[in-house]
Amino acid sequence: MSAGTRSAVSDSLQQTLTELAGIAARARREPTGKFVKLMPLLLSVDFLAACFRELHKRAAPGVDGETWASYAEELPQRLARLVDWLKRGQYWPQPVRRVYIPKDAQSVRPLGIPTIGDKIVQMAMAKILAAIFEGDFLPVSYGYRPHRDAHQALKALDTCLFTCPMTTVIDADIKGFFDSVDHAKLLICLQQRVADTPFLRLIARFLKAGVVEDEEYQETEQGTPQGGILSPILSNIFLHYALDRWFTDQVLPRLAGEAALFRYADDFVICLQNSDEACWLLQAIRDRFTRCGLTVSEEKTRLVSFGRRVWRQWRAGGVKPGTFDFLGFTHFAGTARKGTYKVGRVTSRKKFRQKLAELKAWLPGVRNLPLKEWWSTLAEKLRGHFQYFGVSGNYPALARYYERALSLVVRALARRSQKSRNLWRWLHQYLLRYPLPRPKIMHRWYALPSGQ
Repeated sequence: MSAGTRSAVSDSLQQTLTELAGIAARARREPTGKFVKLMPLLLSVDFLAACFRELHKRAAPGVDGETWASYAEELPQRLARLVDWLKRGQYWPQPVRRVYIPKDAQSVRPLGIPTIGDKIVQMAMAKILAAIFEGDFLPVSYGYRPHRDAHQALKALDTCLFTCPMTTVIDADIKGFFDSVDHAKLLICLQQRVADTPFLRLIARFLKAGVVEDEEYQETEQGTPQGGILSPILSNIFLHYALDRWFTDQVLPRLAGEAALFRYADDFVICLQNSDEACWLLQAIRDRFTRCGLTVSEEKTRLVSFGRRVWRQWRAGGVKPGTFDFLGFTHFAGTARKGTYKVGRVTSRKKFRQKLAELKAWLPGVRNLPLKEWWSTLAEKLRGHFQYFGVSGNYPALARYYERALSLVVRALARRSQKSRNLWRWLHQYLLRYPLPRPKIMHRWYALPSGQ
């Protein structure tokens, strides 16, 4: 490719990025404004090529069996065909390939894997929707947003429970959210800001593309498949209107005490100052979700007594505060070394078992290979675990996970040979030469003047 061609490509992509920045700026200036000319942004080959380069190169293929590498062999021609189909309104997404991954020891989670071509278009559309809606999203939402993550949600929850006079937590669960989103209601949410009919029609086609499982096609009348690039932004848009805006605009003004919502994707908790308002709010959530086509999972939804006042009452001989799970952690009202109140967190039992189960399932596939070929992957798995679960107060759970992981490694190595040897002694010697990441607190949140 000549320097002039590279410059033209760069200029074309830069023009699209500038248009996206302009859309984002206008969306913030005009909170009720609608956007019409969005489809032309999808007709840029350079923009689609940039989206292709952002895809995971080793991701599983869709129903057509196409991989990132094979798609890249004829990338210009394939992208040109995509643009031609989009321009003529003849682009029809293919069904997603459904696979299942472990959710916990007893259940699995369905994932929908799109084809490479569909992933490219989905990523481009997701970028356009993010430019429009990101300025609308409220601070209570933390999932799948730029510069926001689960640890920020956990820290904000920690600050709220420590500094605010909360006494009750609504630990809620949406039953099968990604499988039950109402397509018509989702499109109504999108129409609050999008007035480009071909763009909306294309989203509807993705929603109705169907699923292939065990070579059998199934229509999709509701839901957004987990695993699709477009699903996170669509779920955030839906819950922005179904929950976030409703809670902020209609619920908070009706409450006598303080309240706060923390949501990460479809996982959320609500903290309340007045426990006598919790039952009313929980019923209001049920009614709201029913109107939005959602259902509260009754077996996983409950009211939990929690907060400084509850902790003080317990210390004075009252009922012990409850616990609740959020984003992989069990939260509890604890006592600091100096006898003061603190919000404690530990890796939830469910997540702890799930992560060990994943490691246990991975080891049999690599145990017969030379250690040097999979030791670095094991190190990455441990490092990722400590990076996420390494929060203040959770060191004992990290250490327990590390010891259990080493036990699984020893057990896997023992199956390689029937020779008797002290594998634990050998492993400790091996670790001196090739150390694995050790448990470490990565996120320190006890910086408040709590005497801890």
